[in-house]
Parts: sequence; structure tokens; C-alpha cells
Amino acid sequence: MSALAGGGGAPHRLVQYVVVRGDLQRALAWPLGALVAQACHAATAVIHLHYTHPHTSAYLQDLDRMHKVILEAPDEATLAALADTLKQENIDHKVWIEQPENIVTCIALRPYPKDDVHRYLKKLKLLK
Repeated sequence: MSALAGGGGAPHRLVQYVVVRGDLQRALAWPLGALVAQACHAATAVIHLHYTHPHTSAYLQDLDRMHKVILEAPDEATLAALADTLKQENIDHKVWIEQPENIVTCIALRPYPKDDVHRYLKKLKLLK
């Protein structure tokens, strides 16, 4: 099941957003595979942390229809500002910090109805 019924009975598309630092690839020459691994780590971690949430449960009910959107933050400062906003707005997320280097690489949100979180992410572009 990829949606939950809303107050009016209409389904809401559940989506998991992952925001990756684009400068890691452009300025620091990280390989694409390393960025993908960071996104996978963050997405897995936030699913684990919020495994019992009804949205996460519904999202995992239909593995073949999971919907993820991978966005790009241009730099660490943009990612930090997003993390602050998400925290202030009580949006469940996980900031992934690559160890042992201690480099902030990405943020993953638990699955949410798109309408609940899109406004916090709409200024970011799809990762290319």
C-alpha cells in the first residue's frame, strides 16, 4: 500500500525524500557510487528509526511501489539549514554523517504524504 486515507477518505501518496550534498561530487570529486551509498545509509537509518510509524508501515507494505525523490543541496550550509528547519517543524528525519571522516553527507526523511513536507524541499532540485 503506497497511500493512507486522509481525513476525507482520499489517499495520500507517501514519498521518502533524500537530500544529498551536490558539492561532494562536484568540488570534492566523490564518485557517484559513494553518494548513492550515503543516500542508502540515510534512507535505511530513518526507516529503522521510524519503523513503527503508520506512514512507514504503509510505505513498506508495497515494496514494488515505493516512491523516493532524491534532491540535491548545493553545499553543507544548505543541508544544515534544512536540518534546522525540519527539526523546528518536527519533521522526522536523519542527518547522515559519514564516519570516521565526520562529514555531513545527506538527510533522509521518513515516508510522508507529499503535501505534508514538499514545502520544505521545493527550492531544491533533483540530484543530477
